[in-house]
Amino acid sequence: MAVLAALGLFLTACATGGTGARDEGPAGSEAVAKGPTTPTTSPSATKAPKRVDVVKLVKDDPEVSPSVKSALKPCVADEYPVDVSYGELTGGPSDDVVVNVMTCGDAVGIGSYVYREEKGRYENVFKTEEPPVYAEIDRGDLVVTQQLYKKGDPVSYPSSEEVITYGWSATHFTEESRTHNDYSNAVGATDAPSPAAN
Repeated sequence: MAVLAALGLFLTACATGGTGARDEGPAGSEAVAKGPTTPTTSPSATKAPKRVDVVKLVKDDPEVSPSVKSALKPCVADEYPVDVSYGELTGGPSDDVVVNVMTCGDAVGIGSYVYREEKGRYENVFKTEEPPVYAEIDRGDLVVTQQLYKKGDPVSYPSSEEVITYGWSATHFTEESRTHNDYSNAVGATDAPSPAAN
């Protein structure tokens, strides 16, 4: 009898619709208890990137528009609405710095910049200030996403977006590819049909 119950449980567990492994999003950020480990070092281990005062960098940059500079104010206490990524984009002597300046209220990107270290100073080698915009490093390339809205679109549901990939070419970034994504306007719509009566 126990064998039949175990077999039934096994078959029920396997009959989940055949979808295979599912991606349910990122894992939680809760700490996981670890057993004792012996730290090891790798000869190819990279050193931590040099941190930069990005707020000062943006405010002192003559390439940044006055409107972005004036919008760059602390949201709470001394916390500024900036996202920063450090990584290899240009082959410079240290990691490049990607800075996204956003609005405080709804975190809309109002400017994205890339800074490259040259002769001990960081120089602006890329900028885009067409909101909403966001730049990031993806496998050594610069990827810029710009959401596009039609008249009447709520901020949370753009009609489409452009995803532009740039690569470094000796002294500047050049566009390598562009992808346009159109989104359904049915998602998030407030005029949902009423359910049919039984």
